[in-house]
Amino acid sequence: MRFRTCLLGGAALAILGACGAYALTLRSSMAAITPPSQASFDKVTVEKGAILAAIADCTVCHTAPGGEPFAGGLPLKTPFGTLYSTNITPEETTGVGSWSLEAFKRAMREGVDRQGDYLYPAFPYTHYNHVADDDLAALYAFLMTRRPVKATPPPNDLIPPLGFRPLLAGWNLLFLDEAPFAPAEDQSAEWNRGAYLVEGLGHCGLCHTPLNLAGAEKTSKTFAGGVAEGWTAPPLDASNPNAARWSVDRLTAYLRSGLDAEHGVAAGPMGPVTHGLSTVPEGEVRAIAVYITSKMETGESAQQHGESLPAAKPLDNAEEAAATHQAGAAIFAGACAGCHGTGAPMSSDGRPSLALTTDLAADDPRNTIQTILQGIPELAGQKRPLMPSFAGVFSDRDVAEVTAYLRVRFTDQPAWPNLHDAVVEARNEGEKP
Repeated sequence: MRFRTCLLGGAALAILGACGAYALTLRSSMAAITPPSQASFDKVTVEKGAILAAIADCTVCHTAPGGEPFAGGLPLKTPFGTLYSTNITPEETTGVGSWSLEAFKRAMREGVDRQGDYLYPAFPYTHYNHVADDDLAALYAFLMTRRPVKATPPPNDLIPPLGFRPLLAGWNLLFLDEAPFAPAEDQSAEWNRGAYLVEGLGHCGLCHTPLNLAGAEKTSKTFAGGVAEGWTAPPLDASNPNAARWSVDRLTAYLRSGLDAEHGVAAGPMGPVTHGLSTVPEGEVRAIAVYITSKMETGESAQQHGESLPAAKPLDNAEEAAATHQAGAAIFAGACAGCHGTGAPMSSDGRPSLALTTDLAADDPRNTIQTILQGIPELAGQKRPLMPSFAGVFSDRDVAEVTAYLRVRFTDQPAWPNLHDAVVEARNEGEKP
């Protein structure tokens, strides 16, 4: 009898403890407001918010293919399942029109929406919590002056039990750094501005830092490189093999144009980033470049003098590549040579030589494969070379063959192993759910 009583008592205490822990995760809802009129926001604040939204890349994640800007519904593939971005237009019932500025700030800094539900950290509140009050107010003003769109995203499709949002309270406890941004006293105002933008609204570390098993950034390896949407995001620290070739001027130009003669064209997730930054005042982008190049400093590098190293000499081992990869050579001649061959008629549009693109010389073939599969789409208002997608034209074997050919022809690096498997993986990663 005593044992049974103790057992029941222990079970009751465990249930009470679980209920108490659950209660601690609950967040209160915040009062709904009537959507503010556009006239209630001054023009200067809205224009400032537009710049900040471009730096934060809001429209990219919150716009579905073919959908209305900021209306959400974009599928985001993660190792834990698929998330769909939310509607952040000022529509009252499905968007954020009923959100007060304080509700907006809570979401941006704590990852909790107006109703008290936790947001998934694919939304980078882990970076946005470093943003100053006046900038959050400007971003709020910008969003509240967009066209309201009534749209509800599809339900998230996550591995059980990750759809239970209160679990994110524990994630935040472990990984959410609530410390405000602190300028470095030994750095210039321009450097500090760049640090503020990169670490905050720019959330660059979310892609360019490896993630742990819980999907949080490994803070001990900040900017050491990562993976985003099936693409490799290169290191932004001294481990970047091309660090010494990035001067402040060169990186500024690349971030605003999406093009560099010794790097290539910004593709994959980086394409929209440079498209957004092309609308941002040059001084802001330059500050970002100042901060990032400082992270890539490698001792007595050319960056310290504001100049890049002499141009690399392009290789073209056409005969060797054709002899060792006949199938790849045939595919290149039929589908690629018109733009990328020696003296190609379409090479006059500023298209970088393949021999100088960093992706072909990288240790991982992922970005080369994804570029072949997905191409480089047109981005309105940005003049840069385009490339069609070959995902529906080339088989996995075709992509592997031409990738192997390109590696031999245009680099002096060793062959990539297991290319067919890498193509299959890249194709799966790049497909939309």
